[in-house]
Amino acid sequence: MLQIGDEVYFSAVFLLVLFGTRSAIGASAVTASIYVFIVMFRFPQVPADQASQVLRPTGLASAGVPVVAHRAGGHDAPENTIAAIREASRNGATGVELDLGFTADGEAVLMHDETVDRTTNGTGAVGTLRLETLIGSVPGANKFKGEKVPTLQEAVEECINHQLTIFFDVKDQPDKAAAALGEMYHKHPVLYNSSIVCSFQPKVIYKMRQADPGVVTALTHRPWSLSRYGDGTPRSLSAWTNYWLGVLDVLLDWAHHHLLWNLCGVSAILMQKDFISLDYVQYWAERGVEVVGWTINTAVDKQYYQDVLKISYITDSLREDCEPHY
Repeated sequence: MLQIGDEVYFSAVFLLVLFGTRSAIGASAVTASIYVFIVMFRFPQVPADQASQVLRPTGLASAGVPVVAHRAGGHDAPENTIAAIREASRNGATGVELDLGFTADGEAVLMHDETVDRTTNGTGAVGTLRLETLIGSVPGANKFKGEKVPTLQEAVEECINHQLTIFFDVKDQPDKAAAALGEMYHKHPVLYNSSIVCSFQPKVIYKMRQADPGVVTALTHRPWSLSRYGDGTPRSLSAWTNYWLGVLDVLLDWAHHHLLWNLCGVSAILMQKDFISLDYVQYWAERGVEVVGWTINTAVDKQYYQDVLKISYITDSLREDCEPHY
């Protein structure tokens, strides 16, 4: 069901359309259509106890909060590798965030970028390389020499062995991702209570819920992401382009907070750390949604999450302070 308080937002939609069209009938029709669309096509959230098992795993210290290693802890070991997963477990992580990519022959692998240039000794777009070509060595210190690009299957099995919660981060290709992850959930039912699928793209989450409504999901969001890079610099040199991108940013932010989360039935929202406060955490708590902060890379920020916000966070390093990640 829609949450108490959502009538305020539907009233706002009604008034906005009324102002633009000067037609009470038209404004009523548009507002009612949006309401009916959400009611008919939304997915309910998974049961709260299941979401809690994933987002608040047992075994934590009484004052502790879940700590998730970003890209399996890309500052402490080569990112998105088996070595990074093991290192994250050794350093006390409760979970790992893993990026999903697909090779030319359709194999699901761990890869953040569209190309392999930054993270391997190879070159080229992930989607143009076959699996046997892609799994070349990953650059790293002597301790990590010989690491390869792991398949999704290998990474999942390693995480299960270490009892780590998995945050599957899907950038695109929702159909392929839903199929590949669906296979993992079929092979390893323990994932229903120990993993979550997250994405910046709502269509990815919606497709995943269509494929399997029992999977815990989350939307990832950073306000102003369309018009500005993570460090605040404009994406375009054109003032007009940035203006219109800014307008789209406002609409997207509104949609995440009042429409898309409800339509997809997510259990969490992964929010960039600069936009999280106690009020923000409370806003989502009233809707049965957990907030997870990213990327928390200093001891001061980590202490704030532990003692004040008391929510999960994603970090590049479990050992030391490192540069902020956007």
